[in-house]
Amino acid sequence: MEVGGLPVELWQLILSYLRLPDLGRCSLVCRAWYELILSLDKTRWRQLCLGCLEHRHPNWPNKPGVEPQSWREAFKQHYLASKTWTKNVQDLESSNCLSLFRRRKGWRRLCVGAGGEFGSLRAALAAASPYDRLVLLPGVHEEQGEVLLKVPVEVVGQGKLGDVVLLASIDQHCPTARLCNMVFMPARFTSVLYKTTSGYVQFDNCNFESGQLQVHAPGTCQVKFCTFSQSSIHLRSVALCILENCEFSGSENASVTVEGCPSSDRNWACKHLAVLAKSCAASMQEPDPASCPVAKQDGWGELLLGPVRTCKIVVGEEQSSFLSAVGAQALLGSAQEDTEFGNNLQAAKEEEYLALDSSSSDSDLLSDDEEDVQAAYKLPYQAHSLSPMLANITHSRLQSNRLHALQRDLKLKTLQQELQQDKEAQSLASSLQGCIIRQCLFRDGKGGIFIYSQGQAKLEGSIFRDLTYAVRCIQNSKVIMLRNDIHHCKASGIFLRLSAGGLIADNNIHSNCEAGVDIRKGANPLVLCNKIHSGLRSGIVVVGNGKGIIRSNQIYGNKEAGIYILYNGNPAVSGNHIFQGLAAGIAVNENGRGQITGNVICENQWGGADIRHGGDPVLRNNLISCGYSDGVVVGECGKGIIEGNAIYGNKGCGVWMMSSSLPHLINNQISHNSIYGVAVFCHKDHAGDYPPGQGGGESFQEERAGAGGENDPDSEEEYLAARRPISVALLELNSINHNGAAGLHVESSEALNIIANVIHGNRDGGVAVLQSSQLTRIADNSISCNSRGGVLVEAECQVELRGNGIYENSSHGVVSKGEGVIVENDIIGNRRCGLQLLQAADMKVTKNRIQSFRDYGIALFDEAKGLVQENLIFQGRSKKSILRPMSNTEDCIIQNNVLLTFKKRFDMECMLINPPARPHIEGGAPRSCMAAGSQRVSSITTRVDGGCHNHRSIFCTIL
Repeated sequence: MEVGGLPVELWQLILSYLRLPDLGRCSLVCRAWYELILSLDKTRWRQLCLGCLEHRHPNWPNKPGVEPQSWREAFKQHYLASKTWTKNVQDLESSNCLSLFRRRKGWRRLCVGAGGEFGSLRAALAAASPYDRLVLLPGVHEEQGEVLLKVPVEVVGQGKLGDVVLLASIDQHCPTARLCNMVFMPARFTSVLYKTTSGYVQFDNCNFESGQLQVHAPGTCQVKFCTFSQSSIHLRSVALCILENCEFSGSENASVTVEGCPSSDRNWACKHLAVLAKSCAASMQEPDPASCPVAKQDGWGELLLGPVRTCKIVVGEEQSSFLSAVGAQALLGSAQEDTEFGNNLQAAKEEEYLALDSSSSDSDLLSDDEEDVQAAYKLPYQAHSLSPMLANITHSRLQSNRLHALQRDLKLKTLQQELQQDKEAQSLASSLQGCIIRQCLFRDGKGGIFIYSQGQAKLEGSIFRDLTYAVRCIQNSKVIMLRNDIHHCKASGIFLRLSAGGLIADNNIHSNCEAGVDIRKGANPLVLCNKIHSGLRSGIVVVGNGKGIIRSNQIYGNKEAGIYILYNGNPAVSGNHIFQGLAAGIAVNENGRGQITGNVICENQWGGADIRHGGDPVLRNNLISCGYSDGVVVGECGKGIIEGNAIYGNKGCGVWMMSSSLPHLINNQISHNSIYGVAVFCHKDHAGDYPPGQGGGESFQEERAGAGGENDPDSEEEYLAARRPISVALLELNSINHNGAAGLHVESSEALNIIANVIHGNRDGGVAVLQSSQLTRIADNSISCNSRGGVLVEAECQVELRGNGIYENSSHGVVSKGEGVIVENDIIGNRRCGLQLLQAADMKVTKNRIQSFRDYGIALFDEAKGLVQENLIFQGRSKKSILRPMSNTEDCIIQNNVLLTFKKRFDMECMLINPPARPHIEGGAPRSCMAAGSQRVSSITTRVDGGCHNHRSIFCTIL
């Protein structure tokens, strides 16, 4: 009969009464009939799938309310998997003719129990032939001694699950077997429910209570739709096995233990299991991004995390939504869910950053007449060596374009993109070895998976909740975790130590009492594209020579540091988005190291990066912005190379550092922070050992005790070869601009080198040295257009100013009350005095070029003394040159200074040519920073560091 002869709805009604074999025959008639059979997916195929006693809902136990993409495909997978045990053909491979003498599978059906042919399972097995089906009738079946399974049979419980209870301990000695629809309970004499050391066993739709399954190589198993209550599975050197759609609860130890390297002695079933595993992987439903509140991505990897704060940075006359931890557009969309929150937020941000408009700092508030007069006396200085850096700051369009380029470069990668670029990760993700665990639920017990002694396991689409730990991998073992949900563990979610490795990718790890991922003692995993959030401690901890590659993760909302590195931990951290943490974004402590590159670190309560107590990382090319405190904190005895970072819009300082620390700040963009651009302090008053949420309570005694003796010799040699000794903190080639207070604030008890920086347009002075008991060297910097003076040196400070260009600041060019030298600087166009010496200043001022438009070029007051000679002073409108005190002529020597006046504009244009305008950097434009500190040669004087004055860990106070 033609399909078109009846309405489709009527056909579907008729065909809904057919059994499975008849549906198969109908689908073979023609294409129209085949498509008609496929159209029964939501009706007849669903009935068949849910009505089979050997199966459960395809998405049980994790998502029983979610329908599969295709009921027919799910039923097909279940059916094929249930027949795997019959594919034992190892005895037929030698000769095909042997199949003539082989007993047909499922030859007999033997009933066991009250009213059946056999009174006990033992008796039925004694009479069974290969591939017979033994049906256990409803009731409790108890075997007094161990039952030996010597022939391949199928043991099935009749009725619903729970009607048949088997109290026995079974030892399998045959190549294959299948057990289905039964409740297993331990016999009185042992807790082992089932054991196999050579054959393949398949469990479908069974319950296991208070016992253990043991599978030893070359044996293997397939377990589907089973429940384990206070029960566990122990796998030893198994080449390949599959646990799928199972529920584990109430375990006193690990629910699944994987021990030993996968055996090369493979069971006959392994090739069939591999085919089955690949087909199941292809049909696994991908997680729906819309179902996860943090999975929506727009633009460059933004997340939607409910109502969250956004940040807009004002660059020039434009507002650039360059990034708040999660991207402005996506976040504003989520903030609309709370209208009052969004309105208050927007108003606060507009008010906060209105004052940071960069154009307001770049020009004085002069009348038209004053501007014309000043233009007549203005000396051109824009051609100095740092002018390209200055141009990028003062032109808002260039800066906005650079920020947008930074957004694009730091876009969060998907797992698919990571796998395409990383062949090692791709190989791990596709590997099929050891134990494969899919779509299982582990809950309310001590442990989920324990892998040790070179064991291997692959976990996909499973849920781990309310356990002590989810996964523990040690002793050179390997774990591959894809798309799992791990939450509310009493300790760390995933724990790796003792050279463990593997791939942890695309998991949702949250709300754990300790770290989401804990990496220790030489463990070296790949941690990619995970969401690690809402933890009661840190997101990721790398401790005690732990390593690892941590890339493209979303780490947010953790109570302590997003990533915490200490005790010689040395991971590679790149491409992550770390935001909205209640402590630091990344904390490096207790001799921790690490390569921290290309991350977005935003909206954290404490420092975006916090380095102290011997921490010595490389912090390079990160975006650190919108923090509620400082951008980067370098605390007591902190070290590291801080290079090429964009540090924007933080409510504290851009960089806060202690004078006892020894960092190198190189080529960073530090701007629009609410307080100082860079602040150097001696100490903090009444500071505790750790700020809240900085890991002070972490349990690292074991790592602390062994930190000195477990270093990897190879990695240690590479590390020492790549780094040169550091004796003086260094700020070099940084752009420090448009910050809310001074560009650089110094209260230091140690030597400090400030070399070739651009300090521009800050809301206070350019450089303020308020305390400097050892030499602070300020050389070859461009200090311009700051809202107050260019350089301020307080009393009793030791400073060397050499080769700087100090231009157009809104107050004095240089004010000094301290000691030192001011040599070969260009101090031009400042609104007040070019150079002012006050109180007991004792300075040697030589070979400078100085001009003030309306005040003295050099002014000496009070008891100022020193040497002022061979300076070139250009006349301004006021025609004032040098103001000197009359009371201390003996202590203040002023000689051989030259005063220049000019009548033509051409004369002025020639004044800063020989030599050209300062600063002068070797090679002209500033060179790009090199990858390692050892490759940079800086012509700086070094001083031996005096060490730390105390051993407290000083935290950053939110100002």
